[in-house]
Amino acid sequence: MSEITIEEKVALLKEKYEVMGQDLRSYLDGLLYSNYLTYWDYVHLETLLSLQNTLTDFPDEKIFLMYHQITELYFNLCLHEYDQIGKNGAIVQDNGNFSGWNDQLDVQYLIARLKRINSYFESLTKSFEIMIQGMDPDQFLKFRMALLPASGFQSVQYRKIEICSTEFFNLVDKEKRPHINRGATIDEMYESIYWKQGATELSSGKKTLTLKQFEKRYSVELIDLAKEYRSKNLWAKFKDLSLEDQKNEEVIQQFKQLDLNVNVNWPLVHYKSAVRYLQQNPKDIAATGGTNWQKYLPPRFQKRIFYPELWSEEELDNWGKKWVEETLNSGE
Repeated sequence: MSEITIEEKVALLKEKYEVMGQDLRSYLDGLLYSNYLTYWDYVHLETLLSLQNTLTDFPDEKIFLMYHQITELYFNLCLHEYDQIGKNGAIVQDNGNFSGWNDQLDVQYLIARLKRINSYFESLTKSFEIMIQGMDPDQFLKFRMALLPASGFQSVQYRKIEICSTEFFNLVDKEKRPHINRGATIDEMYESIYWKQGATELSSGKKTLTLKQFEKRYSVELIDLAKEYRSKNLWAKFKDLSLEDQKNEEVIQQFKQLDLNVNVNWPLVHYKSAVRYLQQNPKDIAATGGTNWQKYLPPRFQKRIFYPELWSEEELDNWGKKWVEETLNSGE
């Protein structure tokens, strides 16, 4: 494709603004008189750096806060990719303009977006060493108590990633799945979703305030999202592919890697961090907002698997077990 000349670009711009009933000359005047964009204005640097409002004077709380903010930005990047996949991928014309969404998802588009999501999770997982080794344990156990009942458990974007990734039935608590019809309504299955079991008080079994806050704020939003994605979650998109594309080794590899990244690698770096900071003293368990992290985080207990159809029986039986054993045996 030959390079577009200046005259051709002006003609395209004229056509673009005429469609909107606008005069191109006015917009050219705007370009002429406007100031150059700066990096700090583009990323809103001052605003971004004003968001680290810690609640204590312990210096390491800033590390804790900023890493969670960075995590949420990565989660948002993931959701941006899920949205594009759900819409079957953007249509970009020869002139470079966006003109809508495809009728059917292209397999190479799917692979490219899955790679992006996996790279975001892998970046987060590798950088979590900041949380594992990068804070003073004594400081953490003190400032963390000032943050109760807030908990990373309340990350709604992570819940959205789960919902967008798989058939909703796979998010039902494993002990309750045998008693729930796979075709049950989203509302019915939501009552038995796995993460509610991880936010119960250790002594009484009642819902923690952490869970009550989260349900009040987000339950309706999450149920609506689950209904929307029932026909366009990643597994639904996989099943919409041709049989040939479903056997594509790269497609299968990226789906399995996503399963591992979200359901094994990510929760287990949290487990490793919890072991370091919270297992020193039973009374310190409250620092997680009262969540039962010993049972909630290890994948071998939850058996939360997005794509069980893609794994062997042996792999399913030993889900996450090897990682936990290696972590605990290493004494880290």
